[in-house]
Amino acid sequence: MDIKNQVMVQFGANAANYVNSPRHASGNDLNILSEWVKQEQAVSALDIATGGGHCALALAANVREVTTLDMTPEMLREAEAFLNGKGCTNIKYVQGDAENLPFKDEEFDLVVCRIAAHHFPDADRFVQEAVRVLKSGGSFILMDNIAHESDLIDKLYNDVEKRRDPSHFRAWKKTEWIRRIELAGLRVEQLLQSGKPFEFESWCARMNVPEQVKKQLETDMLGWSPELQKQLGVKSEHGKLVGFEGSYMMLKSRKV
Repeated sequence: MDIKNQVMVQFGANAANYVNSPRHASGNDLNILSEWVKQEQAVSALDIATGGGHCALALAANVREVTTLDMTPEMLREAEAFLNGKGCTNIKYVQGDAENLPFKDEEFDLVVCRIAAHHFPDADRFVQEAVRVLKSGGSFILMDNIAHESDLIDKLYNDVEKRRDPSHFRAWKKTEWIRRIELAGLRVEQLLQSGKPFEFESWCARMNVPEQVKKQLETDMLGWSPELQKQLGVKSEHGKLVGFEGSYMMLKSRKV
């Protein structure tokens, strides 16, 4: 099964988990996003891979019309029900692929993608498509988990993410995103990076990780060297894995 079909299977089966996930439904990143969006005074916005619709909710309060796009029909339906329940009336729902956007050139004032790009097998194509549908002078905002600049820690982090969720493709380093975005014709204006703690039990539960896989992940992570455990914020109690910490990036760029 290719990665895109895997995405549809994984998220189709667990769509409601993502709508209800505190990790996705809240966070200071949504407050920062709202502030960034207010500054843009955009009329039209595109939310790529909307997931549970939490990013779209933040956009809808500050933009006249929001278009949400997701590959997975079940996820799009859950997002629509969630946003309708919040009283949002300025949102359109479109099923589609982030790497082949079904929109005309320069259609949107603002393009946003939150906690989704690590599922895209062709990140270059995704950015190129985002730039294509963005108006000149418009803003592209990317928010996602990122890998450590150390190749070893990068490999370990992406490995555990892939084993927990087969639809995970790759969390990229921030330097890789900056290069990709600038080569596509965008100018980076703001970049924020923070730690992103994961609580092991809920992290596994969101994707219904099989018990055998979960136990092996716990064994492997607790078996990392003390230095690697420190770098990835591994926390344990009484020999049980409590959680670990990744990194999260918010990047705002402009089409020149």
